[in-house]
Amino acid sequence: MLKLGVIGTNWISHQFVQAAIESGQYQLAAVYSRKEATARKFGEQYAEDVTYWTDLDRFLTEAELTVVYIASPNSLHYSQAKAAMLKGKHVIVEKPAFSNPTEMADIIECANEKRVFYFEAARNLHEKAFDTIADFLPVKDHILGANFTYMKYSSRYDAVLDGAEPNIFSPHFSGGSLQDLGIYPLYAALGWFGMPSEVHYFARRIDTGVDGLGTIILRYDLFDVTIQQGKIADSFLPSEIYLDEGTLILSGINAFEFAEYYERASGARKELPIVTRDNPMVEEAGAFAEIMRHPSDRDRGIQYEEWVELSRNVNQVIYRLRQQAGVVFDADLDQTIENEERHGSN
Repeated sequence: MLKLGVIGTNWISHQFVQAAIESGQYQLAAVYSRKEATARKFGEQYAEDVTYWTDLDRFLTEAELTVVYIASPNSLHYSQAKAAMLKGKHVIVEKPAFSNPTEMADIIECANEKRVFYFEAARNLHEKAFDTIADFLPVKDHILGANFTYMKYSSRYDAVLDGAEPNIFSPHFSGGSLQDLGIYPLYAALGWFGMPSEVHYFARRIDTGVDGLGTIILRYDLFDVTIQQGKIADSFLPSEIYLDEGTLILSGINAFEFAEYYERASGARKELPIVTRDNPMVEEAGAFAEIMRHPSDRDRGIQYEEWVELSRNVNQVIYRLRQQAGVVFDADLDQTIENEERHGSN
């Protein structure tokens, strides 16, 4: 049984802990929060022997942990993940894992040095339906293009309109729509089609300085993928992949509940065998556990390296898109200062 520690006590942490327990491979062991009462309110519903911590170093040092799940504000992921890995813990970092490629590269290097695993919790990648769709797709020269949409209004945008700056819309906390919702269609596109040759982003920035919504174009050698994503409007469009003999229609791109292939010549429609779970995070929790429980398994090791490389690529694409949109995080400035200081000391 993997001993699980949790940083972050919001709704998504509850969903992951419930999924981890449902997978039968984890036991909640400890919860970290700035306030003990908050940590206790989170953990007491799961087990009686959970420990609670308000000091991060003691949490990582004294709590009996195998793996730490991190769902704090985006800007804190890097420092907390690195601190956990330096203590010999595996880490599962809620998407978006890190603010920029510099942070990502350092985490991957640290994981390799400490011989621990790093996972980005992009749940759509680990749904069985993701592989079902991948297996259905033809070779790339039979793909004409794709259009992915994930746009959902955030109630926290109301606070922005009132002059506030909630974390999820703040450059100080590495927020914005691209980071939060855009990452799902990017994972799908890069997971199914690979790294694009060109990326373009036409974003609408909001008063806080981050993107509220935007249109992304990923250019491949033979086709383009258009992505519409945002947190300040709602869309009810499906996602589609265009093939030379028909169209694959997906109910969504962040989670897969339904997929249907329309064959142009016959007009026939074929539903793909998509199986859904009440908690969409069960499959990713189980997939991560299989890697951690079998660290020497060659095939699982290859799978893990593919996940890490995909995580790195998605992070790189998001960074390029942010640069085009003029969205700058505090974390970017911190890394620039650190790199300049390191260069100056050489």
